[in-house]
Amino acid sequence: MDTTPFHSYWMAGYECTDQQNAFGDRVDLLTRTGHLQLIDQDYQDLAQFNIKTVREGIRWSQVETRPYQYKWETVEHMIRRGKALGIQQLWDICHFGFPDDLTPLHPKFAGRFASVCRAFVQFYRSISPDDTLIITPINEVSFISWLGGDVCGTSPYCHHLGWDVKYALMRAYIEAVAAMRAVDPNVKIMTTEPLIQVVPPYGATEKEVTDAASAHINQYQSVDILTGKICPELGGSIDNVDILGLNHYYNNEWVITTHQYLKWIDEPRDYRFKPLHLLMEEAYHRYNKPLVLTETSHPKEDRPLWISYIAEECALMAERKLPMWGVCIYPIIDRPDWDHLDDWHKSGLWDAEPNPGELPQRILNQEYAQALLDGQAKVQAALVPVEQYDLH
Repeated sequence: MDTTPFHSYWMAGYECTDQQNAFGDRVDLLTRTGHLQLIDQDYQDLAQFNIKTVREGIRWSQVETRPYQYKWETVEHMIRRGKALGIQQLWDICHFGFPDDLTPLHPKFAGRFASVCRAFVQFYRSISPDDTLIITPINEVSFISWLGGDVCGTSPYCHHLGWDVKYALMRAYIEAVAAMRAVDPNVKIMTTEPLIQVVPPYGATEKEVTDAASAHINQYQSVDILTGKICPELGGSIDNVDILGLNHYYNNEWVITTHQYLKWIDEPRDYRFKPLHLLMEEAYHRYNKPLVLTETSHPKEDRPLWISYIAEECALMAERKLPMWGVCIYPIIDRPDWDHLDDWHKSGLWDAEPNPGELPQRILNQEYAQALLDGQAKVQAALVPVEQYDLH
């Protein structure tokens, strides 16, 4: 198994969605949270937790305001600040947002997406020719295809077309991987798909049991397409994935009939609840690629308890010799709701206190911070040291 390409085991994710929300309004959380304006401070603040790797996004809708014409000035600024401050950046090309004139169902979508991906790699290499470049072409295809294709929550604002949107997004994803590797064969592709558990209700009928099993296995459709397990006509291949990134939150396990969440904090836990290390192990055995928990967090007062749970699960994965390469706290800075921008989730390691006319002030949640430090120590004790990289 290859050694980790990451500069730290613990990572930070900055909310970068530029999607159109349920009301048709374009959101830009990279600026709404103040991260773009306060990038130096945000990166410097990570030092106390020895976090040296972050997830960032280019905001496709901002980069390509006219077809095939790209504005890289903001991305260049971010790249240069990362380099100046010793921060490794992992890049999302499409984090839910598309240019104004495109939707996934547009006949030119795949070609346009492959083009911007190719252009990004060329631009990045003009600044940084030698480092390891890790890219997520499209974030959470499973989620965004449901949100835009089934419940009309974002572009293309459809009902009952979730599979069509997913198929179109994965066509673009696969074309983009080929386009990027034509420029740089060493680009590493990291997925960031939701990791869920869907269960039948108590006293379930045979149909409910079958439906829950189907819903659970369908979570893998996007990566199955990417790797060629299904829809081989799109040209998927296992070589399209270098790192299996999976996103898991407190509400990622639910009952098929009611969508009631399985409470992770219950004692004793619901017997249907599956601990994270078992979910990650299931995904690993499906694809045999190194793992990263690419997003995780919890809102409000249970933030410390959640990160402690995550750390315990990561320690178990280390003990079970799973190739678990890291955990990304997402968001590291609090974020507002996409549809109701005055509603902040209180889910970051730092709260972003909004003040009229001022950039959001960073307020470290002390209980969360201490739980993270304790969790880091627990995971570090369980990890087998990896040569060359600090895994704190």
